[in-house]
Amino acid sequence: MMRSTVLAALPLVMTFGLAGCGSGPAPDTEAEEAPILMQAGEWALTRKTTGYNTPTVTPAEYQAALKDVKEDKVCIAVDAAGVPDANALAGTEGKDCTYKDKLLRKGRLIATLSCKAGNGTSEIALEGNYTADTLTLGTTMTKTVGGQPTLRTTHDLNGKRVGDCPKV
Repeated sequence: MMRSTVLAALPLVMTFGLAGCGSGPAPDTEAEEAPILMQAGEWALTRKTTGYNTPTVTPAEYQAALKDVKEDKVCIAVDAAGVPDANALAGTEGKDCTYKDKLLRKGRLIATLSCKAGNGTSEIALEGNYTADTLTLGTTMTKTVGGQPTLRTTHDLNGKRVGDCPKV
């Protein structure tokens, strides 16, 4: 009986004995990781409609909207903190956009844009991943006129940096 207790305790002794063999604390690899920053420049963006809803949408209008794929080349400015221009991300769903909130960390973007949209406003929720020269986001836009929601769309937004912005 005593022998099995000693053998059972042996792995614990070995574990604790080895723990003291290191020289100093383990390196903090997280602090050494360089942040992932989107690069400013000309980007090819593809925006595919995945949802379309109005108070009066018909099934035929909904199905037609799902076939909508827009491809654009836009210049995206990126600030010193790596935050891309809100208007470029909003596309045609808003203008004069600002960030209500944003989180960019390790290639992940979660943000809400507040924009003007025709005679109302639009709020666009963005969530997805990015690298220096690619992005893959899901977007949900709600347009409001006179305090009432009038349109909600969802899109898959994919982008690839294709070079520097053309000189004007």
